Order: sequence, then C-alpha cells, then structure tokens
Amino acid sequence: MGLHPEWPEISGWIGRSTQILIKKLSRNDCSWADDPGKHQAGFYVPASVQQSGFFPELRNTNPDKPHILDTFYKTLWPATGEIRQSALKHYTNKGSEFHCTRIPHDQFSGLSPASLLLGGKLDEPIDGAFHWFFVIDSTSQEAEIIEAAFALQSDFHFGLFSPNALVAPIGDEERLIAELNAALRDGTLDRFAAMQHMPHPADIAIQAQQIWLREANAASLDPFALEFPGDAVMSISRDIEFALYKQAELRQRASQAASLLLQGSDPVASLVRGFSALDQLFLSAAQTRKSRAGLSFEHHVKRLLVDGRIHHEAQIVLGSRRPDFVLPDVVTLNDPNHTEALILSLKTTLRERWKQLGLERRHGAVFLATVDDRVSTQAIEEMASNDIVLVVPESLKKSKEAVYEKNTEVITFHDFFHDQIKTRRPSLLIA
Repeated sequence: MGLHPEWPEISGWIGRSTQILIKKLSRNDCSWADDPGKHQAGFYVPASVQQSGFFPELRNTNPDKPHILDTFYKTLWPATGEIRQSALKHYTNKGSEFHCTRIPHDQFSGLSPASLLLGGKLDEPIDGAFHWFFVIDSTSQEAEIIEAAFALQSDFHFGLFSPNALVAPIGDEERLIAELNAALRDGTLDRFAAMQHMPHPADIAIQAQQIWLREANAASLDPFALEFPGDAVMSISRDIEFALYKQAELRQRASQAASLLLQGSDPVASLVRGFSALDQLFLSAAQTRKSRAGLSFEHHVKRLLVDGRIHHEAQIVLGSRRPDFVLPDVVTLNDPNHTEALILSLKTTLRERWKQLGLERRHGAVFLATVDDRVSTQAIEEMASNDIVLVVPESLKKSKEAVYEKNTEVITFHDFFHDQIKTRRPSLLIA
C-alpha cells in the first residue's frame, strides 16, 4: 500500500536533506511483507549506493562470522512518525548487495509493482536518526511527481541525488525570461503570449524519432532490424519526446501566466483577480500533458509498423470502439475465413482500462502494448483469460521491479514482431 503524505510534505523532507536516495522496488525488496513465511525482511541496497557514503560504514561485529559485515543505525519513517533501530548487513559470500532490515512491515505490504523507496540523509539528526524513508506506491500521484521532479528516465532503477536536483521543465529558461521581460517593457506581453503555440503532436514525435535515430546511429525504426524495438519506443516517447514537450510547454504556459499576472501596476491585484483564469490554465496544462502520452505512444508504434512494412489501418471504428491498429485491415478482421488478422491496442498506463478491449474483439487475436511496469499478476491473468496478450518493452520484461519476467502470458515487442507477425502471419508483411 505504501504510506506517505502528499507531495508538499515530501518535498519538505527533501529540502532538509543533504542527499536523496530513490530506488524502484523489486519483488525481492518487498515480497517479504506479504509472505509471513519469509524471515529476511528488508530491502536491498546496491553496492554503489553503500560505497557512496549515504549509509553508515559497515564492519565485522562477530569474529566467528567474518563474512558478515553490518551496522546499526536509527531510521525515521515520517508517514507514521516511528523511529526504528535498523540494520544494514552485507553477506560477503553471497554477492555485492547490502540488505537493510528492521524496517516497518506495513509500509512495504500490498505495493503495486515498481513502487518507489524515497529516502534522505539529514544534516541534523532527529531523535538520533540521520536517515528518513517513504515508501511510495507506483500508482499514486506522488510517484508521478517524483519521476518528473527528478527527471527519472524510463530505464531508471536506483540513484542518489542532491536536493537541488529537483528539475523544472526542461527548456530555454534564461532566454524565455529575457524575452518576457522585453515584451513586458514594450507593452507587447499579450501578443507575445498569443504567439507561443505547442507543436503539433506529429511534429514533435518526428523530432523525437530523429534525435533517437541520430543518437543510436540507426537508419530507421524497422522493428525487424532493431534488437529492442520496445525499448526504442519507450525511450523516444517517455524520455526524448517528453523533454521536448516540456520545453515547448514551458514557453507557452509561462507566457500565458505572465500575461495574466504581470499586467498593470499592481501584480497582487492581478493575481487575485486572475486566479480563476490561472487555475484553469494549469488544469488545462495537466490534462494536455496526460493526453499527450497516449498520442506519443501511438505515433511511435505506427512508425514501427510503417518502417517494418506491415499492413495496418489506424483508428478504425469497430462498433462503439476505435482500436489503435488493425492488422492488416478491418475487412479482413471481420471475415471469419481469415484468421491472420489481429488487433493491436495501446495503453501507456493500464489500470482497469484494458477491460475496454473486450468490446473490440472480432475474429482476430488481441494484443495490448504498454510501457507500464506497474501491472499486477492478477490483471495479467484476467487479460489472459480474455485472450488478450500483453506486449511490453524488452527491458521491462526482464525488470526485477515488474512481474513480467516469468510470466509466459507477457511477450516483448521483439516477440510480437518476429514471432506473431513475421513467423505466424507473414501475409501481414508488404511484399
């Protein structure tokens, strides 16, 4: 479940710290909290984190067991206010990872896959504790805020950060400040704000693809030529394009806010009188940001289909639903004499929305592609019982934080293109 307050209080703890630890929790980090039969209760600490000085230094305290290094230290868990005498152990004969034990059981129980451990090292101790920790469920709004605030990449597993590492949206801040100041002096602030537009989703998608292709030294996004096509799409969509989007969003939204707040000689009066409009502005920004993710994912998967020369139709109405892609086309899908057709639907985050796919069913198979690493085993089993195959990026299939690795009902993008299309349905390929 995770126990944590809202972001303002969490950011307060970050501000009191000299160093921040963020770790995406694997099943080994938290499964003990849901299994009373497990006696080794705690999360694992990578060797590089221990060697950084974030945790106290370990030493051998039992000469009869020289292979065990440990230390005991106080930890603060602000969600409940409790202080624990925690232990950090290293069994040098078992590997390089360290194990943090004697921690609150309930805060690690019932967590969604890929939840976060957020911790800090205080400059001044509180009741003898220099370290504090929150467990943040991956489905919570606070998890999304942390990912954005620290610019966590799609392949993030763990890392140490300075409290100053909280990032504003990526962009040309200094140039924008100068331009806004100039427009304010010239009396053209409204005109300047009106000229700031978000790029068309297709344009920003193409720009992100070009950046990835250049950095990867690749000629195309042909999924049959890429070793990890799913990872490519995830990186382009969640990292590269999102950074470009935030840069454009900063220019547009900051300009609009400046136009609302900086008019006239009394900025306080402008703030009070313009609060409703300002509230609507940022509500619109949040809604647009959420809808962008789905469009982004769709653009990049379509590029895989195009570069892979695969017959497909996009956004075709089937009854009351509009699946993202039908392969090869809706006519074949509706023909019971053709079994090679399939539906490929996309969801950046699943939650319960995968159940909508039941309305999209025709004679072909149904595949659901996602970049969500928080899908539960129960949801995967329910999808499988409804003949829906989950498709995930290659790195998520192997991720220790997700539950996909040993689940045969989950395939990778590589499996989808090479096995489901090239091997089983070659007629879908353009000759």
